[in-house]
Amino acid sequence: MDIFLQQVANGLTLGSIYALVALGYTLVYGILGLINFAHGEVVMVGALTALAASKLLLAAALPPVVVFVLAFLFAALVCMALSLVIERIAYRPLRNAPRLAPLITAIGVSIILQQLAMMLWGRSYHAMPQLLPEAAFALGGVQITVIQLVIIGVAGLTMAALLVLVNRTRLGRAMRATAENPGIAALMGVDANRIIVLAFMIGSALAALAGMLVASNYGIAHYNMGFMLGLKAFTAAVLGGIGNLAGAVVGGLLLGVIEALGAGYIGDLTGGVLGSQYQDVFAFFVLIGVLVLRPAGLLGERVAERA
Repeated sequence: MDIFLQQVANGLTLGSIYALVALGYTLVYGILGLINFAHGEVVMVGALTALAASKLLLAAALPPVVVFVLAFLFAALVCMALSLVIERIAYRPLRNAPRLAPLITAIGVSIILQQLAMMLWGRSYHAMPQLLPEAAFALGGVQITVIQLVIIGVAGLTMAALLVLVNRTRLGRAMRATAENPGIAALMGVDANRIIVLAFMIGSALAALAGMLVASNYGIAHYNMGFMLGLKAFTAAVLGGIGNLAGAVVGGLLLGVIEALGAGYIGDLTGGVLGSQYQDVFAFFVLIGVLVLRPAGLLGERVAERA
């Protein structure tokens, strides 16, 4: 039982990161009907930017917790600025184009960002400075590190704040109106371009947070780290119901737990020979299963069809 609970705790940590990234996919898809496959690379840019900022701030002899917050804020600003450029240059001209065109463009933007990151930071893995304590706590027979607690806590608060923003605020009503029907929303005084840009910026800020958290958890960052993470987060969004914010959260947490349990039990059955090497396989088994059995996802799809 302790092993099972340990794997669940590890899965919730991983799933919290998936959920943060999946929310970025869902925000954009809910309003534009566009799958932004470059979102994983925005996570990568956030991680590498936070890493570079952390090293500079630590050199200024600032406390590690202050460095963590400031590095995230800097990474969020960089990612939001990047999202503005991507939306304006790559996606806005294609809003009325056939669905295949923006999809191919998104893949192209993803490749471009990977190559630019490789040119700026190189092919090497970069060590993330240790900004949070490495101590671990025993909770009910489960060993949880401070970093895991921070990831779960910060991700939970962020996701709750986003749900409140979308469902309880004036901006959220404007987002939901634009997602329902941009034309009618414009007649009611909603600036659709502004709402779409804000959706990209909010999603990119979440990506920067996810990038910094995953780099802090594993202690490394790399120019190619966003590709697989983005695919898994997309799987989580599809699992929960693409276009549904609550579904993105549920899908991310569930996918993280499935991965952790699957890898853990395969490792036990094979004496440690297999396990983590096949962790990525479970995400795609889940994606295939959802697409075959329940294409709308666990919580359905709230995005209305447009004429």
